[in-house]
Amino acid sequence: MEVIKVAIVGLGGRGHDVYGQYIAEHQDEIQVVAIADIRPDRLEICKQEWNISEEMCFHSAEELFKHENLAQAVLICTPDKLHVAHAKSALEKDYHILLEKPISDSIVECQELLALAKEAQKHIVVCHILRYTPFYQTIKKMLDEQTIGEIVSIQAIENVAYWHQAHSYVRGNWRRKDESSPMILAKCSHDIDILLWLAGKKCKRVSSYGDLYLFKKEKAPVDCGQRCTDCSIRKECPYDAVDFYLENPKTGFLGGYTGWPINVLAANPTEQTIKDALENGPYGRCVYHCDNDVVDHQILNMQLEENVTISFTMCAFTDKCYRHIKIMGTMGYIEGDMDSNIITYAKFGEERQSTDITCEGLNLAGHGGGDFVMMDKFVNLLSGNDDAQIVTEIEKSIDSHVIALLAEQSRVLNGESICVEY
Repeated sequence: MEVIKVAIVGLGGRGHDVYGQYIAEHQDEIQVVAIADIRPDRLEICKQEWNISEEMCFHSAEELFKHENLAQAVLICTPDKLHVAHAKSALEKDYHILLEKPISDSIVECQELLALAKEAQKHIVVCHILRYTPFYQTIKKMLDEQTIGEIVSIQAIENVAYWHQAHSYVRGNWRRKDESSPMILAKCSHDIDILLWLAGKKCKRVSSYGDLYLFKKEKAPVDCGQRCTDCSIRKECPYDAVDFYLENPKTGFLGGYTGWPINVLAANPTEQTIKDALENGPYGRCVYHCDNDVVDHQILNMQLEENVTISFTMCAFTDKCYRHIKIMGTMGYIEGDMDSNIITYAKFGEERQSTDITCEGLNLAGHGGGDFVMMDKFVNLLSGNDDAQIVTEIEKSIDSHVIALLAEQSRVLNGESICVEY
């Protein structure tokens, strides 16, 4: 098989940590030949790791897209607001695209990009990686085989985890709607996409409630500082950045951790660079004194075709990051916990049974194994393999964006029920 050549724009947690790791393990199938990032330190790290020539290192996506025929495909891992512009540039240069979610926070832009991809006859694969996980693939197979009869209702929850909320959605890049997108899109388009896929039906109406409950100055404890580095009560706070990023033996740099999320503070983490980041950068700010505005809890109700219902909850106030789902059918139920990767199911009147995904010997790292499976499919697609089974082409991923953006509209309108028009 001919080696697939790709360019990567955006060299952060996805571009470098996830896809870089995959490519390093599959060099006989895929190779990075060009990279772009506005941060010189990130660019230098990837240049050295992937042995990229100087002339193929670009200081912005725009600079990279000035050139012709650098690769067969581009992996777009830039900030949310730039996805559409960079995808359009990639299509103009005749590239296939692997596009990080969300596509856009505009339904019109999503549809416009789909039309451009069809016109250019190019693939845009959206990184809704949950569809590729062994966990959800197993559940989907059970549903398609009508193991529990017809689906009537689904309950699901995304446990964001208190520390992840603080890192990404209070201090981090996704903390503000105007700079990224609403929480229900930025974090939960994965969930909406997987729920619609499992149900196999279109959504007719949505309603949603949610708010920013905790992470605001009105909730700040007495005597807390503006930054964790100068806070007299930080030892009492679960959101202490000094502990989490530096001192904690389970999560901090001094405990031996240098990958995500530590490397978000400093591309080359050292004790001093982490201290400097905590004293001067956004990740050392008190969670009650940031400029965030996205919600920390939200519920979404969906009415699908044939009056099938879905109830979804996103909440920051959990100890771990994981997803839980319960599907109730006419003949039984399926319940799954993505933390343990155990799926429990039963037909009414019969004994409960369990499937442990971890016993199948699969690589479950990276969103439950979905990251690498998606990349396998993407490589096969570009190699001309008709059996690539890509399930997240852009036309399949837009529905989740429509629902998420209407849900945000409903939330702002205090839960008003909104009709979905495709």
